[in-house]
Amino acid sequence: MGHEFPEDSAIWDDAVALDRAHVFHSWSAQKKIHPFEIVTGHGSTLVDAEGKEYLDFTSQLVNVNIGYQHPKVLAGIAEQSQLMCTLGPGYANLARGRAANLVAKRAPEGFSKVFFTNAGADANENAIRAARQFTGRDKIISSYRSYHGNTGAAISATGDWRRKPNDFSRGHVHIMTPYLYRSPFFAQTEDEECARALEHFEQVVRFEGPDTIAAVLLESIPGTAGVMVPPKDYFKGIREITRKYGILMITDEVMAGFGRTGEWFALDAFDYVPDLISFAKGCNSGYVPAGGVIFSDEIAHSFDERVFPGGLTYSGHPLAMASIVAAQEAMEAEDIVGNAHRVGEDVISAGLNDLKGKHEHIGDVRGKGVMWVAEMVADRKSKDMLDGETMSAIHSKAMDAGLLVDVHDNRIHVVPPCVITPEEAKRGIDILDGVLSELGL
Repeated sequence: MGHEFPEDSAIWDDAVALDRAHVFHSWSAQKKIHPFEIVTGHGSTLVDAEGKEYLDFTSQLVNVNIGYQHPKVLAGIAEQSQLMCTLGPGYANLARGRAANLVAKRAPEGFSKVFFTNAGADANENAIRAARQFTGRDKIISSYRSYHGNTGAAISATGDWRRKPNDFSRGHVHIMTPYLYRSPFFAQTEDEECARALEHFEQVVRFEGPDTIAAVLLESIPGTAGVMVPPKDYFKGIREITRKYGILMITDEVMAGFGRTGEWFALDAFDYVPDLISFAKGCNSGYVPAGGVIFSDEIAHSFDERVFPGGLTYSGHPLAMASIVAAQEAMEAEDIVGNAHRVGEDVISAGLNDLKGKHEHIGDVRGKGVMWVAEMVADRKSKDMLDGETMSAIHSKAMDAGLLVDVHDNRIHVVPPCVITPEEAKRGIDILDGVLSELGL
């Protein structure tokens, strides 16, 4: 059957016109978006169709940890493409085995096997599946302040607005997690916030019935929801409660993993060991779609004699695996995780806190590594959120000045690639300073 679009011959070299004619965009009212063309990039910089350069404080979807067009990752993909471009998951493949090894070595001791997926959503989907199969229970507890992906169970585990029109998966329970700046527990200190959040979690477990709960699924540091770095003992407390009631713990490292927080995994800073770890994004910086679940040995071995009821056509796709291998090796050789830690501590943290001292509409600054938020308020005393029109103006004026930043609700997210230099980070902070001054904020 099929049909032609003869009118498209006039716009065949016009990326924006073709996009508007044929591309259906995610999370958008289609007539209200105005995509602009990006042609290439290098390091922490993107370049548009007219040659204008933008310092990237977004990492696109907080996934380009290794930066743009890293030569070692490009070479790894090219080499694999000459050998074998695609291969089903039932075969052995050297790139796949090496990628699994390099990912698993970043997990705590007792994690040896990796189930590869295409992204973070299906990573969480299969982590949930594994927890339900292992325990024989149904319910998953997750946070209201979270995002876990746009597949069936993952979106129901999500807490934000995107869950509501898509909430068809069963067995999901949500809790409030620590957020001291807007404490749901009326806490005044981090210790109070931690203790009250843990008490709340255990009460929910008891009321729901421990024997009905398969797992708790939590982002190590919630990303899209606001970069709320948890109190240092929060995850240790969650782990103790889950062990007490025989509940599994899934840590979502999709956004926070592979250098984003200045650690290989964000969980490394919190001194606990979960049962399953989901990952994606930074494992290869999105050069080829990839994600996965790292299984604890106990859970992995429970499927030695019984079938794991999950699979994907492109699980362990060779080009994706080659990109993981190249990215992981380059990140280690070039100390990219260490760079994220140093730039985060020395430049971004200091710079954003300096801006807070200067601009009265910054209510809170928080983050780790190259994962930061400046929360904007109409008034520091009331903490009322800064209005959407002003937040949009921040975004637009920053772009005009050559800086790409994401705004979510009343927050400016500062999440550059892990390869950003101290000089670039300072330049971005200075641009943001100028934008806030221009807007009288």
